[in-house]
Amino acid sequence: MRYAIRGPRVGPTLLAAAVALATVTACSDGSSSGPGGPTSGAGTLSSVTSAAPEPSPTPTRTYPLSTAPLTVPAVRAHEAARGPGWRPTPEGGVVIARGSEGLADEGRLLAGELKIAYRGAVAARAGDVELALGGKGAPESYTLTTRDDRVRITGPDQAGVFYGTRTLKQSVNGSGAMPEGVVTDAPAKPQRGLNLDIARKFFTVEWIEARLREMADLKLNQFGLHFSDDQGFRIASDTHPEIVSAEHLTKAEVRRILALAQTLHITVVPEIDSPGHLGAVLRAYPDLRLLNVQGVPRQGAIDISKPASARLLDELLREYADLFPGGWFHVGADEYQALTVRSPETSYPQLAAAAREKYGPQARVQDLAEGWLNDRAAVVRGEGKVAKAWNDGFFRGGVVHAAKDIEVEYWTGKEIGARPPTEYLAEGRKVVNLNDEFLYYVLGEPNQFTYPTGRRIYEQWTPLVLRGTTPVPARYGPQILGGRFAVWCDLSRSQTQAQVADGIRMPLTATAQKLWDERKPTMTWEQFRTLATNVR
Repeated sequence: MRYAIRGPRVGPTLLAAAVALATVTACSDGSSSGPGGPTSGAGTLSSVTSAAPEPSPTPTRTYPLSTAPLTVPAVRAHEAARGPGWRPTPEGGVVIARGSEGLADEGRLLAGELKIAYRGAVAARAGDVELALGGKGAPESYTLTTRDDRVRITGPDQAGVFYGTRTLKQSVNGSGAMPEGVVTDAPAKPQRGLNLDIARKFFTVEWIEARLREMADLKLNQFGLHFSDDQGFRIASDTHPEIVSAEHLTKAEVRRILALAQTLHITVVPEIDSPGHLGAVLRAYPDLRLLNVQGVPRQGAIDISKPASARLLDELLREYADLFPGGWFHVGADEYQALTVRSPETSYPQLAAAAREKYGPQARVQDLAEGWLNDRAAVVRGEGKVAKAWNDGFFRGGVVHAAKDIEVEYWTGKEIGARPPTEYLAEGRKVVNLNDEFLYYVLGEPNQFTYPTGRRIYEQWTPLVLRGTTPVPARYGPQILGGRFAVWCDLSRSQTQAQVADGIRMPLTATAQKLWDERKPTMTWEQFRTLATNVR
């Protein structure tokens, strides 16, 4: 820095002293010392010539208040502080607090991502990141404290600590550092995820694993796997190998997917849809196809009046409930073709007769279908799972009603006799948002579907928007458990696996933001899109 010393000429020694004093003063008061900065620290000539300079304190640095780390999804709260923040250095490492040894997997993953050492359960020192279990926060919450050249991430469960490591990773990726201060963060919704249809289009293990890693960095925790439909049955079966498509996942491959998902705190939710969407299964069991009064089979529909139909489905449900360790099983229940005609009782007299025999003289075909849903839910409940089912499998009126513990996966209001979302909510049901207006990525864009955009989700959708574009009243918010972005492969050859991955990237990112924090975002879409690119 240059200073102009005005007045009588002074000797070199005094000039050097003046410059030194000016430098110390400028640095110690936090003022800018670059070109154009304040020069008051140079003093006057009389102060330089009248006495030798007083001993000066060691120069200290001051910092502006920090700002929140820039991540996707954004952190919910950040307490600013003054300080240099933290950045990875060769001397730093990841350590685990005493009593938190269960976080070793999270620690090793983070250390590899930040390219620093993993030192295990040892005391933290300057330059380190420490992971610890503890606190009384909500599930999946965490606190991330950056102070004294170290980071400490704590949470009441392993998932929360893991999400704290995602915040740290993204902040370092985007800016090279973690800002000073304290982040307190937790998700708005407990279920946040991606749904994938591998029945119509086969996806490789490697592709699925890449999506799981992407989901984890976005703090998504649920992966729905729709593996049975009219076009294919895509996971090997020990009980019924005759139904399995040539192109499928082996059970070893499924276990590989599940092992990765577990380390990333993602639950895989299997789905065997019934009593519709069973075409691949029924090719091996043509005698169980649903026939109308003219003897014409309906695509993908099983005859639920036949006891053999229930036995077949229950054997499959139990087999795959054993394979998938998570807490949910999706039993489908949508688009049963017997209920898409004007008079189900006239078109399917065998179903009408079975309904009356089982549920009384007032029962109709819809009651038989509702009873089928309840029976399948009871099977997976007996295996320790919570049942999920599509909203168009829950009917208005009738003598049989769906069990209250079945989670409603709301996707459409276009079915015959469509019920608005508030009807389900008013019944006290728990609902998950898969609004096909915003969250359905349907290959080939059939039936007036268009590929969703991240911008539209980011700017217009929230978990309250269950159907169309109108939100339900905010008082129902606690009943809406979350949502999933869904990939459906109706026209399976319309896109390659790589095109699907690219096409869903920003819509999935926007969905993650709105499920973690449903408040109106502070960033514009362009800012958000740029940030999402920078932090990955």
